[in-house]
Amino acid sequence: MSLRSFQSEIQEIHARELARQRGQGSSVAPAPRNIHARKIQILEESNIVGEPPPSRDAGVEDEVEAVLALLSIHDYDRARTSVAQLITGRKGEYIFRIGCRPSHASLFAGESVDDATGWSGVPRTDVEVTSLQSSVKRVVEELGGKISVLFETTDSHYPRATLLLRLPPPSIALVPEVRCAVVGNVDSGKSTTLGVLTRGPLDDGRGRARVALFRHKHEIETGRTSSVGMEILGFATAGVPVLPDIPPSADADVIRRDKLGWDEISAQSAKIVSFSDLAGHERYLKTTLYGLTSGAPSCVILMVGANAGLIGMSKEHLAIALALSVPVVVCITKIDMTPPNILNETTKQVVKILKSPGCRKTPVFVNSMEVAVESSQTFAQHKLCPIFRVSNVTGEGLDYFRTFLNLLPSSEADTETFAVDQPLEYSVTDVWSVPYVGTVVNGILNSGSVKTGDSVLFGPDSNGHFQSTVVRSMQRKRADVATAEAGQCVALALKRVKRAAVRKGMVIAHKTDTPPKATRQFEGQVLILYHNTTMQQNYQAMLHCGAVRQTVRIISMDNPEGILRTGDRATVQFEFITQPEFVKVGMKLLFREGKTKGLGVITRLL
Repeated sequence: MSLRSFQSEIQEIHARELARQRGQGSSVAPAPRNIHARKIQILEESNIVGEPPPSRDAGVEDEVEAVLALLSIHDYDRARTSVAQLITGRKGEYIFRIGCRPSHASLFAGESVDDATGWSGVPRTDVEVTSLQSSVKRVVEELGGKISVLFETTDSHYPRATLLLRLPPPSIALVPEVRCAVVGNVDSGKSTTLGVLTRGPLDDGRGRARVALFRHKHEIETGRTSSVGMEILGFATAGVPVLPDIPPSADADVIRRDKLGWDEISAQSAKIVSFSDLAGHERYLKTTLYGLTSGAPSCVILMVGANAGLIGMSKEHLAIALALSVPVVVCITKIDMTPPNILNETTKQVVKILKSPGCRKTPVFVNSMEVAVESSQTFAQHKLCPIFRVSNVTGEGLDYFRTFLNLLPSSEADTETFAVDQPLEYSVTDVWSVPYVGTVVNGILNSGSVKTGDSVLFGPDSNGHFQSTVVRSMQRKRADVATAEAGQCVALALKRVKRAAVRKGMVIAHKTDTPPKATRQFEGQVLILYHNTTMQQNYQAMLHCGAVRQTVRIISMDNPEGILRTGDRATVQFEFITQPEFVKVGMKLLFREGKTKGLGVITRLL
């Protein structure tokens, strides 16, 4: 039984259950309360919101050509209307291409595209490309947006340019967000890379850039991340990163002190990339796993130190990302200090692992802006794996990486996973007690929407019951907001709730006549990825399922021998050891105990 076919089966079960639950949910869902939801509904009915169609889609290319035709005859009014439709239909940003486009196959193969065949689009002269650029700029600025030139070439056989058109978001509550999880082995340069991306100054080769990211004293002393660090990188409407103005020669203390608050970043940004900096050390694997299952990341960035290669926990992290079917991006760091022959070996090793039967991904080396732009739009659907080679000391390769992050489709645009028109379901991933505010929970809205003052239920507690409370206030990226919608990550302050009454893995739902049900036992289809002996009845393991993390016990299995070994597949009944949890049919689950890994999907609740 191969992992690949099992994964596609899980995906089918998951999609089928989601569709079924949506069908039920929409019959009981309240009517869209706010105008924004109604607007989305109208947009969805006319089918221009949601996943952008594949880039070769004729309709969109015709629209772009129509805009360019209007601009060439200086009909700015009609062009403005068409451009406004293009941008608003893509959640406020659109990648606009002028001139011919090379085929993705030749572009991603890394060969010279000028001699390649398979170009599409209308050929333009270099004069036309330049004049059309200024016309587009004029039209977008009249709409109140900004353009940034992502890529332009006028001296090849096919002059062409790619622009990013972006409108400023109407409010902080609607800034699109991309969630990325950053994983990799110890010492692969995760925190340093994030420090350089989010703070600006390059590293000194001695870890100056990463000090600003650490939250605990022991992390600064050992230089190892042990908690799930959250960092955000904002991109302004003009497409430039929002960074504090720190002089390049600053020392570590200055970098640590002079940082922008998250609320300042949100206020200046038209898009936010949230990184969860997960721990690389083996000891912290459970934290890393929790960050991957509960954080609902849009992509996993796997950091590989060029001097060490893909070793230790990196393979573990890659396997988990593939098991959860999250798109992967590889970033090879430290290329400034690695001898060329070692760098080549590391590169070969990464390519070999990505092409292996377990991964089956097509590696794409990002060595030009054009590849960065095109791969950011298609890598998730086409099983591509972009590979960046960066140096945090010289800054080589960082521009491509920044552009790539700037163009990633936002997490909440994924309407398949997050449905606004369903009843509220919010999973709690973190709990704090804040002085003078009370209990605050952080988490992700899996479906529906919530606003301050709503009466909600949270639970299940140890008896499987749900308690009622009121949402006192809400923050998103530390900036106050009044509403939140599916796919967003927000913190809620709950009225008159003790800190001890809430824990990670709980859900929050709207108050209705039928509260959500807590589950103690459930059945799932599982595949044992690795176990050194056999598993039998009463075997216990740690289960990760969304934001839920608890020890489960195997009650029964459909295997005739009554035991499971590596590579076996079975229908197994589990029971939560300590308390019931809220889980749904179709949710993916991972379980582990030490090195044991199993992966599966919930097929029914008992």
